[in-house]
Amino acid sequence: MAKVVALANQKGGVGKTTTAINLAASVALLGKKVLLIDADPQANATSGLGFDINLDGIYECIVGECKASDVILHSEDIKKLWLLPSSINLVAADTELSTMENAHHIIKGIVDSLRDNYDYIFIDCSPSLGFTTVNILTAADSVLVPVQCEYLALEGLSKLLNTIKMVKSRLNPELQIEGFVLTMYMRNKLNNQVVSEVRTHFGELAYETIIQRNIRLGEAPSHGKPIMLYDASATGATNYLSLAREFLKRNRNTHSKKE
Repeated sequence: MAKVVALANQKGGVGKTTTAINLAASVALLGKKVLLIDADPQANATSGLGFDINLDGIYECIVGECKASDVILHSEDIKKLWLLPSSINLVAADTELSTMENAHHIIKGIVDSLRDNYDYIFIDCSPSLGFTTVNILTAADSVLVPVQCEYLALEGLSKLLNTIKMVKSRLNPELQIEGFVLTMYMRNKLNNQVVSEVRTHFGELAYETIIQRNIRLGEAPSHGKPIMLYDASATGATNYLSLAREFLKRNRNTHSKKE
């Protein structure tokens, strides 16, 4: 059974999708079978892996037009990486889900149908705490939170943590916080203070690996490639491979799927 990890932060621009793409790709390159589900209507994870954002994907699965297994795409560049794509259609998901029977568990049903095929399923949430994100948190085993190294990013964490607490108490008692990943780091006093505060407040939940600001990392999505394929020598590639190794070390009990 795959472990399902949601990447969530309602504040945009914190490196959430960049982390989703590059962590999923790195874990796959390290030998695990990985599915990335793009659950953000902006579909940046889909385009960032070089796929068309106009194909059937997670929205069509939500409304029952197709099965997830029929619309999953396989990366041509990374053997053990697959994608369930998104599109602009997903903007309607909050409205659609709210009218459905068993509404909070629709995405859980989709995800559970795929668990046996992968080691890890990562879900890139939209930068909001709406019905779709709550649905994803209900489906997930844990939440990985990218945190930009600035104080405004810290201020928004309380809303996310309250939502996680609500989902855990009402819908998904097994939900855990996978950890906090510090992103967009620059070596200066302010960023160092934020790093210190996050590590002091969250302890071992704060990952040791820090993702640094990197021009090549920002360029990679426009070429439809994760950073390690776009420029393996870039700082961003080193950072995300390090993050993947740390993630796997924290999840040693997960077994690889057979070919």
